[in-house]
Amino acid sequence: MKIVFATNNVHKLEEIREILGPSFEIVSLSDIGCHEDIPETGDTIEENAHQKAAYIAEKYDHDCFADDTGLEVFALNGEPGVHSARYAEGTDHDSEANMAKLLRKLGNNNNRDARFRTCISLIQKGTDGKYHEVQFEGEVRGHIATEKHGTEGFGYDPIFVPDGYDKSFAELGEEVKNKISHRARAVKKLADYLKKA
Repeated sequence: MKIVFATNNVHKLEEIREILGPSFEIVSLSDIGCHEDIPETGDTIEENAHQKAAYIAEKYDHDCFADDTGLEVFALNGEPGVHSARYAEGTDHDSEANMAKLLRKLGNNNNRDARFRTCISLIQKGTDGKYHEVQFEGEVRGHIATEKHGTEGFGYDPIFVPDGYDKSFAELGEEVKNKISHRARAVKKLADYLKKA
């Protein structure tokens, strides 16, 4: 089954392809000739995932899915949340600046509990010729370390330690992360749905 994943993020593409396996041909935005910035102006990760998938379905007439992920730190009232990729002022996907701001804001706070949440919006054309949307969510709970550890992964991986582990996502490596991560859990729901469809 061929389906568009509304991203050009190489890390995400590799992660999704690894999780979904060979029965799905996952193509990126650049594979379908989409090089424009897709709007991400929603107030929630659910809205952002919907916006991205709907944009591709409407403009390129492809079955597709899009995801949005947020890191929610409870002591910071859920920050950075929907703003995770652009948390540090004036930046876009600058992981170092984002992590530095988060660690600075948390300071010596003993409550470092957090969760990663991923929402996937799948839009497919039905037998009626119309597009239909289904959303899937995955989350993983853990805590924010006091400093960065590890070099694998991306985003906030070096400072997020999932429950049940004493290492960050960036130390655990892709194989372990792809089994337990928020994205893995959402993608498993997506894969189960696609296999039954």
